[in-house]
Amino acid sequence: MILNDVTLREGDQMPGRNYSVEQKVAAGKKLDELGLALIQPGFPITGEKDRKVIRELATTTNAQIVALARAIRADIEAAIEADADVVEVIIPISDLQLEYSIGKPRNVILELAREAIDLATDHGAVPHLTLIDAFRTKPGHLKEVATRFDDVACVTLADTVGARTPSSVSDLLVTLSDDVNLSQLGVHFHDDMGVATANALAAYEAGVGKVDVSVASLGERAGNSALEEVVVSGVVEHDEPFGIAEDKLIPTCRSVLDILDETEATGPRKAILGSEVTEHESGIHTAAMLHEPSVFEPFDPHIFGGSRELLFGKGTGTAGASTLLSRAGIEPTEQRVEKFLELLADEGPMNEDDALALAQSARENL
Repeated sequence: MILNDVTLREGDQMPGRNYSVEQKVAAGKKLDELGLALIQPGFPITGEKDRKVIRELATTTNAQIVALARAIRADIEAAIEADADVVEVIIPISDLQLEYSIGKPRNVILELAREAIDLATDHGAVPHLTLIDAFRTKPGHLKEVATRFDDVACVTLADTVGARTPSSVSDLLVTLSDDVNLSQLGVHFHDDMGVATANALAAYEAGVGKVDVSVASLGERAGNSALEEVVVSGVVEHDEPFGIAEDKLIPTCRSVLDILDETEATGPRKAILGSEVTEHESGIHTAAMLHEPSVFEPFDPHIFGGSRELLFGKGTGTAGASTLLSRAGIEPTEQRVEKFLELLADEGPMNEDDALALAQSARENL
């Protein structure tokens, strides 16, 4: 499964956001360093800003640059003008969307999609097709579209309102697999129910070929499947990094958030990227982790360019204090351990290096 990063497009659509050309280009180049197959920076018909961003990134990155477009001639022409490598045509497909969002029957929409795809192809772009609200659409209608557009490199099923969970995602994909090559499908999930990353992994396990992701889930409402969560989960669960440079993952995601002024999007307890998720202070945890960190962590953060920090203070127990003293070259007698624990309680919490320095400085008084 390949990853299509939608951070720049989805993030810019959040309320109160208006990323500049410079921000989007700089963040796009950072994302490209990860080895992403596809990056979707924007929606060219919305204005010159996104056209400039796409044009710049299309000539300076290794990733294929994707432009979003409705099945409207002007949208396709704007994407072509921006020199996009891929034109991703979006069409509504569910009964709800057809009736209330666009007011046209399905057969008309499919005809418009064919015209848009042919136009993109004629201009040398690679067309993709995304089906809005696909996961609330009857499987028969999805099969009809997938077979009708089997000449399109990727047909993406969008869970536009985040209404599905891993079991229902798997069920739909199994149903489609009898008639559709899942490796030619993509998926796009929203995190309204907190399961966008889990849904992405369910799609991977089913054999889907592409998934949309965004850094720290940046995107409309609750956001999208988080790039960093999908990659780390893929590595831990399946030894699958999805073509991403693992050792650059965490610093690159943090750098992108800095560039976009989105650092508040990751609280200290945000999975993977939060400042506290690899900090440990519990006495039981730190005592064991001084010897073997994997006892109380699901993955080594260093693999993904992160770090862990063991903290010592009031919660430190005798086992942890004894180990620290030994590492400082001090015999951990019962009396020394007791005095050292008092020092840690008074001056902590502190990291391992500072705790060892404290032991060294207090050596004569222990």
